[in-house]
Amino acid sequence: MSYRTPLSNVKGLGTANEGSEHFWRQRITGVANLILSVFVVFAAFQLAGESHSTVKQFFANPLYVSLAIAFVLSTTYHMRLGMQVVIEDYVHNEGSKILLLILNTFFTAFVALAGVVSLLKLSFGA
Repeated sequence: MSYRTPLSNVKGLGTANEGSEHFWRQRITGVANLILSVFVVFAAFQLAGESHSTVKQFFANPLYVSLAIAFVLSTTYHMRLGMQVVIEDYVHNEGSKILLLILNTFFTAFVALAGVVSLLKLSFGA
């Protein structure tokens, strides 16, 4: 005997009403990070020991700065998702859990914003 409603069975959602969406977001960002990491390693080898002007010139290329920004956004979103799971699983006080989830979102947004602004500043020659 199932206690689930027919609508619940159709939607396939769990008790948190998220279903497998969070799981798939983590997997998709993980794959994106893996692919984008190839570019980051390439850039690191290309720019190791180079001058600031050479780095600026490298990131003046729209493709390179776009890939770098995509890497920053994907990794910070992946980080947020991972920390969300840790907080939800190991923090049992509801007030602390909500506060930590909000701080997690703000922290990762700040890290992403700082990374994107830095890359854009470098790209535009500042």
